[in-house]
Amino acid sequence: MDIATRANFSEIRYAQCWEDADILLKALDIQPQHTCLSIASAGDNTLAMLSRSPAQVIAIDLSAAQLACVELRVAAYRELEHHELLELIGSRASQRRTQLYRRCRSLLSSEARAFWDQRAHDIANGIGSAGKFERYLALFRRRILPLLHSSQQVAELLRDKSPCEREQFYEEEWDTWRWRAVFKLFFSRFVMGRLGRDPEFFRFVEGQIAERILARTRYAATVLNPADNQYAQWILTGQHLTALPFALRPENFNAIRLNLERLELRQQSLEQFLAAQPAHTIDRFNLSDVFEYVSRQRYHGLLQELVRVSRSCARMAYWNLLAERRRPASIAGDINSLDDLAQPLFREDQAFFYQNFILEEVVNDWDAHHSHRLWRNVERALLVAA
Repeated sequence: MDIATRANFSEIRYAQCWEDADILLKALDIQPQHTCLSIASAGDNTLAMLSRSPAQVIAIDLSAAQLACVELRVAAYRELEHHELLELIGSRASQRRTQLYRRCRSLLSSEARAFWDQRAHDIANGIGSAGKFERYLALFRRRILPLLHSSQQVAELLRDKSPCEREQFYEEEWDTWRWRAVFKLFFSRFVMGRLGRDPEFFRFVEGQIAERILARTRYAATVLNPADNQYAQWILTGQHLTALPFALRPENFNAIRLNLERLELRQQSLEQFLAAQPAHTIDRFNLSDVFEYVSRQRYHGLLQELVRVSRSCARMAYWNLLAERRRPASIAGDINSLDDLAQPLFREDQAFFYQNFILEEVVNDWDAHHSHRLWRNVERALLVAA
């Protein structure tokens, strides 16, 4: 049975994109001639792709609510200045979000306008807080975290420190038995499925969930620097303090604004889009973590359809959160796994809760395969040098 019929998509599930656009853009290497497909979600990473001036970005989503999130962001980029956009999102404190919304309202479709007109509370609180997942994180931040750590300890975790200092602080002050026990309960399959995601999203997940997320959280607090981590800052404070997602950074604002005409929104599933798409038309794919929600057999069928609609050397990027998905050996002749590029990027991934980042390349002929192997070796050397 399709996920569209098993899960509820009438409300905002994600008011922000919880995937790192920095590694996405490095992985996809979008060029001006490229046609791109992006899972819309809340729109942040789709808009980040526009900063590279591709020929077109097609954003698809099953949910009209998610597309309403994208529409409001697009209107905000058109109408507002950068600092006002941050206020509307909730990255910065504001008492005038309702007025900012009114300035954007006339640029929305009638459907998106009706959607947001009924959500004055969400607008006043910042549209980046309006999703089910963000409310789940807010519950953790406001009700659970204060029972485990003081505001001073939270500030210290987020303070810029050396790797050794971060490791010492985490070991000696943060990683208590209460922290581990409560974390594992709050981020368990049962609690997350009911408060944060949807129980149906866990249908194909195997093994322990909370333990894996806890291990990745430790990585984010010690190996990565929380002072540079926009996701950790929002989870722990409800704002972006010293770091912003790619699409919200001032240096990217105008590049996105100038390319908004290249964006097309469609309410449809990935299967629907692929079935209607001519062969050899897409160059780059941002597939989020959509393969988490389908069986392995169906995932393999989707890969075959992705190969059909791909131009030669098209790239597909997606994340594994809780269910392992990567192309099977049976279609290795059609899709190359670019692990040599993906794994160094995954080690930089600020969206720390994912278990893996997958980058794959479609190969439609033997010559393309061998010529692009040389280019990948050059690209890998450049990434290592950077």
